[in-house]
Amino acid sequence: METVNSEQINEINEYGKEIIELLQLETSPVAVALVPKGAEIPEGIPRIKGKMKHCEIVDHTRKTKEEFYAVLEDQACKGGAAAMGLGHMPPKLASGEFYYDKLKHFKTLEASKKTLERVPMLEAESTQATLYAPLESVTFVPDVIVIICSPKQMMLLTQAALYNEGGRIETEFAGKQSICSDAVAKPYLTGKMGITVGCTGSRTYTGIQESELTVGIPVKMLKDLVEGLRAIVGKAPAH
Repeated sequence: METVNSEQINEINEYGKEIIELLQLETSPVAVALVPKGAEIPEGIPRIKGKMKHCEIVDHTRKTKEEFYAVLEDQACKGGAAAMGLGHMPPKLASGEFYYDKLKHFKTLEASKKTLERVPMLEAESTQATLYAPLESVTFVPDVIVIICSPKQMMLLTQAALYNEGGRIETEFAGKQSICSDAVAKPYLTGKMGITVGCTGSRTYTGIQESELTVGIPVKMLKDLVEGLRAIVGKAPAH
């Protein structure tokens, strides 16, 4: 999480507005910042009221355009919180037991554990709070931008990300811990886009549609991404 700079914030807000216009998004891109342990939570940002799962918070933010922060106690899903470094992974999740025994997603406990061991995660208790806001009106510098969109819009984002330097988008997912790990922790840790198909939790507890996919974009990619969108979609910049 970077120090607040008003000029930088204004630029990020404008990028948010452009992304909405260029992709014709019906909801906002969500700015997410991870506040490291010992760092200050920005003044003026209210704490979320009540407990919600991280995926619920992202879905709520993109629709209501509210800005707030959450700490571990506010996160209803401790697995999602752990992926972002707020706490420790619950034992039954870490062992693979939850997905093997309860959800029946794996033939063996070993297969479940093998999958969970590869989930991108920040160090336990390295994060003290998570910040959320719509990108077009965010008041802090985000670490990651989460966009929930259609496959066609995802195609345009992919093309835009490759506009300047080319190459291919490399992503991985397992239908597990998608909005927390795939879309936030992975981009935060690797500096690369994290495209994800969702998970049982995010498909059950949120309003994310069956027709929607999710991507996490490191903030350092934002400028080039918007430049690529302008060129590919064929519209002049709004500023």
